[in-house]
Amino acid sequence: MGISSIKNKVMTEPADPRPEIGIAEQLKYREQTHLSPLAARSDAGLRRTDEELQGYRQNYAQDADRILHSRSYARYIDKTQVFCLIRNDHITHRVLHVQLVSRVARTIGRYLFLNEDLIEAVSLGHDIGHPPFGHAGELFLAELCVEHGLPAFQHNIQSLRAIEKLERKGRGWNLCLQTLDGILCHDGEVHQDRITPAPLNNFTEFDLKVELKSANPALDLQPMTLEGCVVRMADTVAYIGRDIEDAIILGLIKRSDLPERCTELLGETNGTIVYSLVTDLIRHSHVPAPGNSGSKESGSIGFSNEVASVLKELKDFNYQHIYLAPQTQEYMPQIKSCYRALFEHYLDHLDEGTSESLAVDLLDDLDRSYIENQPAAARVRDFIAGMTDDYFLRQAELIGCSIPPLRYEFS
Repeated sequence: MGISSIKNKVMTEPADPRPEIGIAEQLKYREQTHLSPLAARSDAGLRRTDEELQGYRQNYAQDADRILHSRSYARYIDKTQVFCLIRNDHITHRVLHVQLVSRVARTIGRYLFLNEDLIEAVSLGHDIGHPPFGHAGELFLAELCVEHGLPAFQHNIQSLRAIEKLERKGRGWNLCLQTLDGILCHDGEVHQDRITPAPLNNFTEFDLKVELKSANPALDLQPMTLEGCVVRMADTVAYIGRDIEDAIILGLIKRSDLPERCTELLGETNGTIVYSLVTDLIRHSHVPAPGNSGSKESGSIGFSNEVASVLKELKDFNYQHIYLAPQTQEYMPQIKSCYRALFEHYLDHLDEGTSESLAVDLLDDLDRSYIENQPAAARVRDFIAGMTDDYFLRQAELIGCSIPPLRYEFS
């Protein structure tokens, strides 16, 4: 059915006894007429296993719903964003971070006429694989993995494992290629002024992309869609000012410490920083408007040169004064010891075939093919990566580890 036929059907025919059919056609028509010609179309969503769409939800909307209802998403609520071991409910945890990324990215996508459902799905899923205690925990787990013959742990690749191989007792969620690729390529910590999508045609190419990234964590991957590029930029926009606000609440820095050039151009509060960065991205990204079907542009998402330079300066400030500050890192050696002790403890039990004696299941409820085909170290990695901070500490204490105290503020 062509666009004109759909339009006539929607405007002239009586209500369909199965209203979801009419709604689905309307949504498809809306995408064809209201999105940029370079936007990802929902009907182009490609899954490893074909599914017949039920009802009126489109592919990427289904992906977002599946992520939102996953067990991995539920565990976001007690995973460190930047600051851990803090008794302050106003400090950002990872669950709030992914929601902020989603909101920022959808705002950008709306003004650039991109697919907001795909943007939301990638945003909500991009940190699913983060282990306890944020990027420090990721480094500790990477070191342990390499010691035990596994590729270095990377949270974006672990996100794919969780979604495709661990969720639903090993059946996974069968998400679209476009969603999975956006999650793989989100790397918000890598500074880039502008991102241009790198085309990807099928899951064979995607699996090779994952394999290359697994072998070389420093490899800079580009998303296959403009929506994935938006999420990658929004990741930075969402955390840069929010981390500053958290650091001020905890007494780590003062607002007057912020670099003068940054505050002059972006503002000095999270609200003004987010608004300034989002506005600059919208103005300086290159995305053809709806109806511009003859455009030969490849499209790109990026900042102006001036804002990109100032953002890099603000990132450097955050790293020096927040992320690597002695107060932030104070208990990381203790956490690292807990990581090693838990990893070795679980590994010993699996090697001895006595996992049933543990107070934890080590993913024993997954499909037998997972249990039989995974090295013991991989099972331990997957189990620890899925832990919340609090569960990690409880398990560490149970095996005799000395765990760090909770604080109300930095001393």
